[in-house]
Amino acid sequence: MPKRILQVVENAFRATLEEQDDTVVWLTHAMRGAGGELGVLLRGNAVNTAVRGQDASGLAFGDRVQRHRTDLADDIAKLLGKGVRVSVVAEDLAERGLGAEDLIAGLELIPRNALPDLFEKFDQVWHW
Repeated sequence: MPKRILQVVENAFRATLEEQDDTVVWLTHAMRGAGGELGVLLRGNAVNTAVRGQDASGLAFGDRVQRHRTDLADDIAKLLGKGVRVSVVAEDLAERGLGAEDLIAGLELIPRNALPDLFEKFDQVWHW
């Protein structure tokens, strides 16, 4: 029986210049595709990952123009489409001036004090 793994993502926007955009989200896609039972918890600055309508086009470093448009919210939406449970810490969202209306659809908002209950539903918790 496969282990249920919760990926806790606290730092936002890792490796957004690479093909896989956010490495943890990419890894979760790959593991789910291989049959893994996974969940994702966005907390801290990572709650920004799920904000809809972000536009990273026009990013350039000197003469180097980034042609691969990063769309992390779409990557999260695709996880939801694969049946991955994606939760967001409500207080972390509010501390950044964001609300549920700013997020893509299908996310689970949970209060900080419910984290132990969430962790209990998984065999392993990986914190990034």
